[in-house]
Amino acid sequence: MDYPLLNIFWTMLELFLWILWFFLLFKIITDIFRSQDMGGGAKAGWTILVILLPFIGVLVYLIVRGGSMHERDVDQARQADAAFQAYIRKAAGTAPAEGGDKPPAATGHVDDLARLAELRNSGALTDEEYRRAKDKLLT
Repeated sequence: MDYPLLNIFWTMLELFLWILWFFLLFKIITDIFRSQDMGGGAKAGWTILVILLPFIGVLVYLIVRGGSMHERDVDQARQADAAFQAYIRKAAGTAPAEGGDKPPAATGHVDDLARLAELRNSGALTDEEYRRAKDKLLT
């Protein structure tokens, strides 16, 4: 084959730039639909501009709204992190009860059982007293 090494590098550069271009295009379309400060008409207008005139549309979008893209990304990441943390707390049983500031009662039982075990291990409770207190606590 007669394909010089420089042409291989040039082809790889073109391929890289096309991949970069599509990444940027999808990032901008995602940002358009994620944006809370634009109405439906503005979103439709930007989408049409970006799809029909891709190079000009993307460059104009980056000039006009590019500075706030980072803020929207950070906001989205914070919301996702807060939702994840709330799910973890709920799944672990340490989330505040609905409308309250205290965790559910189940964690209180866990704490009480831990205190009973400490008292038994320290010798303050006999095995029989520990068993009765534990049965009373769990019923």
